Amino acid sequence: MIKILLVDDHAVVRMGLKVLLNAVPDMEVVGEASEGNEGIEKALELTPDVVLMDLSMPHGKDGLSATSELKKRLAETAILILTMHDDEEYLFRAIQAGASGCVLKSAPHEELINAIESVCNGNAYLHAAATKRLMEEYLGSVKNDGSDNYQLLSDREKEVLTLIAKGYSNKDIGEQLIISVKTVETHKSNLMDKLQMKTRPELVSYALKKGLLGYGM
Repeated sequence: MIKILLVDDHAVVRMGLKVLLNAVPDMEVVGEASEGNEGIEKALELTPDVVLMDLSMPHGKDGLSATSELKKRLAETAILILTMHDDEEYLFRAIQAGASGCVLKSAPHEELINAIESVCNGNAYLHAAATKRLMEEYLGSVKNDGSDNYQLLSDREKEVLTLIAKGYSNKDIGEQLIISVKTVETHKSNLMDKLQMKTRPELVSYALKKGLLGYGM
């Protein structure tokens, strides 16, 4: 029996996953949590085989930070990131944090079940496109990391950079910093200009290298 812990800030999502997974003969949802800190506490208490971890949770500890901390304290538990983002950058960051893989919330039920079985058996769950992007990022496809220009960023731009790298949307960032979405976009544009970057994946790789997420390359 594969014991599973669900960590997602949406109760409806957790309920749907619980119904789905408990219907699988060799799987059982043993607990639920609505944010990262609670997820860590429940994992330490229940020692599940697999944790399904939401990536973006606006309240409490986010999925990547929780994954990084949980792997240090419960190394044998496999962590599978659940996300609505289809960019390969999120898989790269999840692996860096210690996750065994990443599944889209829009994926078919069969894919989720296969992914859980795979990571429970000690394997990584990667699809072809994500693997290609992961290798490109790991081998240093970003040629200019902007390391000499970090000091040019304002404190607010550094905050925005960190939240972007953690997977938050412009709306989520605005809510956390109590600024408008338009202001978030302005800060993002300014910091990209200063760092001489053009894409979100470049910002994520840079943030990892700078150790802005608490874990790095």
